[in-house]
Amino acid sequence: MRKLIAPLAAAAAALLLCVATVEAQQVTKPKPGAPGQWRLIGHTQADHGADHDVIVVQGPYDNFRKIKFKVTDAGLNMQYMLVTYDNGGRDRIEVKQNIPKGGESRAIDLKGAGTRSLRKIEFWYDTKGFLSGKADVTVFGQK
Repeated sequence: MRKLIAPLAAAAAALLLCVATVEAQQVTKPKPGAPGQWRLIGHTQADHGADHDVIVVQGPYDNFRKIKFKVTDAGLNMQYMLVTYDNGGRDRIEVKQNIPKGGESRAIDLKGAGTRSLRKIEFWYDTKGFLSGKADVTVFGQK
């Protein structure tokens, strides 16, 4: 009986990990807008049980020169972002910034100056303070 419990427990843990990974991905479709204006790309909620989240960006209005993000509900220590483009290129962007509740990042220039469409943005972070709740991260883009 004990020989059966260990493999079942391992399978259950693997299944929970897969479900948590799927739930961490948010799919978004940016709206059209005038060049130079900040437009909503999407948002995610930084969970204390995870160390990263993913926003999957779908076109057609997914071509940006700059991005920034705002943090609400709780503070967040953003380590870095991994930006993947439609052409398969990837940029690791070091952020290394403690962002307080209600704060936002600096405007981050993307390589290619607006000629690369976003496929996904991965956020790698440390959550701050378990008592203050989960941090909501809202991402904006500028053409």
